Amino acid sequence: MTRKIYILAATGGSAALLLGALAFQFIGGLAPCPMCLWQRWPHLVAVLIGLLALRFTGALLPAAGALAALVTAAIGAYHAGVEQGWWPGPSSCTGDAGALTGLGGADLLSTDAPTNLVMCDEIVWSLAGISMAGWNAIVSALLVVVWLKALRVSR
Repeated sequence: MTRKIYILAATGGSAALLLGALAFQFIGGLAPCPMCLWQRWPHLVAVLIGLLALRFTGALLPAAGALAALVTAAIGAYHAGVEQGWWPGPSSCTGDAGALTGLGGADLLSTDAPTNLVMCDEIVWSLAGISMAGWNAIVSALLVVVWLKALRVSR
């Protein structure tokens, strides 16, 4: 296959994952947690890199695309582990009781808190026992391979 085909596949893959996440949010009504949002940014970067790589030759852009896909795969794997309870997540978005230390009754009953707070350690959707974060990690890891193939063809 050609460099252009690999770049189109990798760019399209990140675009599809990003659009899928947005569809789950705005059509399916599944609000994202903070870690879900973190996973979206590298996909956006990968799409932008892909568009540039279609215009400009060289190995730098496919390497950067592979790095962006690797970053979102790593965040997705970390997030999936948090959801499974394999390791702790950020206290800002997990059910860590320690985060409530020092809060008074008025703080806990305050209506100033966001009503759609989504916890990072709760699985809100899964397919075949794998959460959305887990699927992002798997598919993004495959996209790393596609970007690396584009890099290899670029040399």
